[in-house]
Amino acid sequence: MAKTQDFTGVFKDMMGAFPVDTKAMEDTFKNQTALAEKMSSVAIDAAHKSTELSAKWAQDTLTKLQSMASAKTEPTDYAKAMTDFASASAESAAEHMAAFAEIAKKVQTQTMELVLAAGKDMSEEMTAAAKKATNEVTAAAKKATAAK
Repeated sequence: MAKTQDFTGVFKDMMGAFPVDTKAMEDTFKNQTALAEKMSSVAIDAAHKSTELSAKWAQDTLTKLQSMASAKTEPTDYAKAMTDFASASAESAAEHMAAFAEIAKKVQTQTMELVLAAGKDMSEEMTAAAKKATNEVTAAAKKATAAK
């Protein structure tokens, strides 16, 4: 019967000719986790600010509602209280929505800064890794040619 060829030696030689730089992989992993940590920090900070703003808005609304809910002596006072509450609520909504927009704008700015910085770092790392790989492959090719 025909004997199956053992490719173990061939694969060892092939993998040895193209070494893997584990340091570059570790650095990439560290950079990615650092970026994730910074992005999480931005998101958590925005969530804190949004939660505080929502709570403040709710407190303001409840305070304004308290004056509307109090007993009045004249029927027209109820209409005035409702009108005042609606007017104050509309004004408060505009202020709070503008504050939410500022939080979103800050998050967007910080996120873009982080992404641009990460892109620059990744580009530099990839260039360095490509140069190193090219040098190693060239050296391996020269060594293989010289061995023939």
